[in-house]
Amino acid sequence: MSLQSATLARVKPSATMATDQKARELKAQGRNVISLGAGEPDFDTPQNIKDAAIKAIQDGKTKYTTVDGIPELKEAICAKFQRENGLTYKPSQINVSPGGKPVIFNAMMATLNPGDEVVIPTPYWVSYPDMVLLAGGTPVFAPTTAETGFKLRPEDLDKAITAKTRWVFLNSPSNPSGAAYTRAELKALADVLMRHPHVWILTDDMYEHLLFDDMEFFTIAQVEPGLYDRTLTMNGVSKAYAMTGWRIGYAGGPEPLIKLMAKVMSQSTSNPSSISQWAAVEALSGPQDFIKPNAKLFQERRDLVVSMLNQAKGIKCPTPEGTFYVYPSCEGLIGKTAPSGNVIQSDQDFANELLEAEGVAVVFGEAFGLSPFFRISYATAKETLEDACSRIQRFCAAVK
Repeated sequence: MSLQSATLARVKPSATMATDQKARELKAQGRNVISLGAGEPDFDTPQNIKDAAIKAIQDGKTKYTTVDGIPELKEAICAKFQRENGLTYKPSQINVSPGGKPVIFNAMMATLNPGDEVVIPTPYWVSYPDMVLLAGGTPVFAPTTAETGFKLRPEDLDKAITAKTRWVFLNSPSNPSGAAYTRAELKALADVLMRHPHVWILTDDMYEHLLFDDMEFFTIAQVEPGLYDRTLTMNGVSKAYAMTGWRIGYAGGPEPLIKLMAKVMSQSTSNPSSISQWAAVEALSGPQDFIKPNAKLFQERRDLVVSMLNQAKGIKCPTPEGTFYVYPSCEGLIGKTAPSGNVIQSDQDFANELLEAEGVAVVFGEAFGLSPFFRISYATAKETLEDACSRIQRFCAAVK
């Protein structure tokens, strides 16, 4: 009898985490490896945020808290939504979880029944489909293409929705593609959703502050107030505030949904770390002046990586509007022979051969639901990125 449950057997381990772990293992063996797999800013958490955490410890704020967030953090989140997104929420409409991923997981666990469908545009963040599967739902994939800028077209969204659709996921700017929707593009999707009142919307805004070329951020409940009562607007402190390890995600949404999510938490994680919550209060309420300079540095890195990858034989790299990822095509190398003598038959083969030959770890596109592509995180130093891209150029040149 298998130890693994039937539920767990339906899902795969996170490919991004697996790539990062493989790179760590090779480094431990003495290999010169550059890992471009993990989605984590290389900046340190700002000092004022660290100081707030230290003060929380010194003040004895180390006990259990309310399951889904302390009142002070919920108030700070309400203020953030109002200030930056024009969305009005009460603290009773706010969920705080130990990371953005648990926000989504808790929402799915709270609402999905067997047979319920969740529409997910491709390429998608690797965890979306598997969280839906763990909660008993069925992922339904709505295609995008490089030609459409990896953005979901209204007609493709409409085609994907059925009577069984429970949720639609939107992620802007997107992990892995970096694609970001304009206000007009979001309004066109909202118009479709307004015709399907049984469908709920989860909008993953985690990369909100990492937009380039003066592009303005919008979220769908802001663009179409008619969707407010069935939208869960998710965000977190991980990316903009360089707080990945602090594990604080949050969301605003209808109060009945927020209560259901808290019910899930009450029997699973309980509250997020009390210390991290106080640090997040400072992150959202304290100085914000470092965010735009950090985004500018990411934009400079984007320009470097896009330029160098487009000089690699067989690689085509679109220019993303946001995040710290690029999602290049390796179609020009499929069917050709790597330096090892192996034929590259897929983007996973490309990633494996690149790691073996040049010690550069990237995540293959199949993990994100769209091939033949691969994802690179450029959240690392410029010198490291130049070295990595030079290695990719060298590898591609050696493919015959």
